[in-house]
Amino acid sequence: MRTPIIAGNWKMNKNPQETQDFLDSIKGKLPDPSQVESVIAAPAIDLNALVWFSKDEPLKTAAENCYFEDEGAFTGETSPKALSEMGLNYVVIGHSERRDYFHETDEDINKKAKAIFKNNMLPIICCGESLETREAGKEVEWVVGQIKAALNGLTADQVSKSVIAYEPIWAIGTGKTASADQAQEMCHEIREAVKNLYDEQTAENVRIQYGGSVKPANVEELMSKEDIDGGLVGGASMDPESFLQLVNYKN
Repeated sequence: MRTPIIAGNWKMNKNPQETQDFLDSIKGKLPDPSQVESVIAAPAIDLNALVWFSKDEPLKTAAENCYFEDEGAFTGETSPKALSEMGLNYVVIGHSERRDYFHETDEDINKKAKAIFKNNMLPIICCGESLETREAGKEVEWVVGQIKAALNGLTADQVSKSVIAYEPIWAIGTGKTASADQAQEMCHEIREAVKNLYDEQTAENVRIQYGGSVKPANVEELMSKEDIDGGLVGGASMDPESFLQLVNYKN
């Protein structure tokens, strides 16, 4: 049975003091991690506070990005080795904002996934189509292509431990949400792609999130779908009360 995983993605928001205030507000209120895994992905300047907090609370921590080399003359990049040494659990890679604004390629994302595993962390691999791609009827082809590229060269065991986040670009930060049925349809296609690339057991093990204007009002319906194992949540994760409603959706 796959453990549900709700991950907040703060993007470029919150300073260290605001992070500490948020953490103080959720202390002692997170669900049992065997029931729902709670994760926060925060800017690099906030990660130290998250890691210290997670030592005493059932919160998993994630960086929002990393480079694919451990060290070197890469000014402004974040070392996966350093993130691992800090105690991070996950790294989000392939988010549409990284692809669109910073021109990251499928090859970059694949190299990052390998670097993350090399450093004993797990990737949250994002994928998703634009409105134009969906309207052209090519959304499945597009998303499956992203998945194949991102997983290239990874072992079945590595993929089993990975998290894949399906985020239709047209639903990120727009207030629009794919219907629960639309989200389920694509998450099923992703699971089928993993099955075809590896095997049925790997496909059953990998956790697939939906992201795109997930909020307390729709999380329960989304999580009721067979192939949706969690949410990658933007704006609704930045308020502590809203985040708690999301991770405690079962209660």
